[in-house]
Amino acid sequence: MKKILLAGVALGVAFSGPAFADILIGTAGPMTGQYASFGAQFKIGAEQAVEDINAAGGVNGEMLKLFVGDDACDPKQAVAVANQAASEGVVFMAGHFCSGSSIPASEVYFEEGIIQISPGSTNPTYTDNRPGPGIYRMCGRDDQQGDVAGAFLMDKFADKKIAFVHDKTAYGKGLADATMAVYEKLGGKPAMYEAYTAGEKDYNALVSKLKAEGIGVLYVGGYHTEAGLMARQMREQGLDTVMVSGDALVTDEFWAITGDAGEGTLMTFSPDPRKNPDIAPLVEKFRAKGVEPEGYVLYTYAAIQAWTDAAKAAGSTDREAVIKQLDDSTFKTVLGDSNFDEKGDIKLPGYVFYEWKNGSYDYLEN
Repeated sequence: MKKILLAGVALGVAFSGPAFADILIGTAGPMTGQYASFGAQFKIGAEQAVEDINAAGGVNGEMLKLFVGDDACDPKQAVAVANQAASEGVVFMAGHFCSGSSIPASEVYFEEGIIQISPGSTNPTYTDNRPGPGIYRMCGRDDQQGDVAGAFLMDKFADKKIAFVHDKTAYGKGLADATMAVYEKLGGKPAMYEAYTAGEKDYNALVSKLKAEGIGVLYVGGYHTEAGLMARQMREQGLDTVMVSGDALVTDEFWAITGDAGEGTLMTFSPDPRKNPDIAPLVEKFRAKGVEPEGYVLYTYAAIQAWTDAAKAAGSTDREAVIKQLDDSTFKTVLGDSNFDEKGDIKLPGYVFYEWKNGSYDYLEN
């Protein structure tokens, strides 16, 4: 069955570290396709973590080697990547990015005895319905993000007509629905609720409808590629509608798509770990290599840190022993002190709002 699943699927597999490394770990995400900027964030974070851990002596005296899988944010390809990882002997996976990939892949990882920590999958189903122990996330959840975003929309834009749109993915629809539910609970009345198809290029029909309906705020449950085109096409039609979205806009590629049309776009994301003075040397190490550790770079690094510390505490990479440490311990990571709850969700500070200005994003000034 694994051979059948893998047939014809393009997998991006790369290895880094010593030639005779003893422990194989992995990261997986969209290394190609329209969301490849997030796959690049995962790969950059994972490579640096492996380099730093090996330089410090590895894990229990053994060196790490990195497997990189390309799922292109496609559920079937994610399952194929998971099976490939299992066949290669991966013991830990820091992946995937898209919730629609992490959820089906988690079934394979559980069955194959591989621990999974997703640095970026935010759909609640990923951990709420996880197949069993050993499945975790290093980021927040869409219902937490929705709590913050829904309340913000009601507080800041009570006098505006608000439209909610989503891309029909597990992530996009889940985020839009969670945000809209909180907005409605607080007394808001959505002016529009529509779906769009990921990968489309022309959103002028949607923009025309927003214009006709007098929409003042557009909440987008989806990714930066489509959101960026919507922002640009809104400005081209003369709309000053405010765009609000979630963590899938935390990539410089968003501004590359929008240009000045992205000015004032708002989004939710966890507090920026780059601002943590304790990890300033690491941030500078990335920048010295010409890499900005934005978005999920440091979340991937932290996921590997947590697994590494758990394996060291267990004195082994044995799955059950490492799971016990992950469930019961607190780890010092680039995100700060990190520990997981009974569902496998990381206990992190809440979501905050960011604003795109002059080609970069930073905390929204109140």
